Amino acid sequence: MSGRALAAGGRPRFHPGVALGVLIVTAVAVIALARWSAAPVPAVAQEPVAHQRQLQFSDLPDGAVGVTDAGSGKAVARFEGEQGFLRGTLRAVARERRMRGLGAEQPLELIAYRDGRLSLHDPATGTRIALESFGATNASVFARLLDPQ
Repeated sequence: MSGRALAAGGRPRFHPGVALGVLIVTAVAVIALARWSAAPVPAVAQEPVAHQRQLQFSDLPDGAVGVTDAGSGKAVARFEGEQGFLRGTLRAVARERRMRGLGAEQPLELIAYRDGRLSLHDPATGTRIALESFGATNASVFARLLDPQ
């Protein structure tokens, strides 16, 4: 008889630790492959666009965030103070651009869909942030930028 313990019927005994180890290694391998591959993310069907606006965001000398309509060059808004959600969202976009060696020249697209969703899209990187996912209060920070003033 070999060094393996046999179960009834002459089959090797099941070892849950080995099965768990194989499961963990497989999960890590699948996640790593998905993370490192350049496979495109499948497109999600979008609702029709209700309103869209191209906006340029910039840090102002006094620490505020300035928002300009990219088409007209007209100032749209000025955000002073902490503005946690706005700044956090813009930092995420800036990080993606920095990772790709891109600057802030190309405007972002703020898109309102007919079903009520709101997203911030960066055409330079393909990044799309579903703003309504962060709650109505946070989404409203960006929603007010859709209104022409």
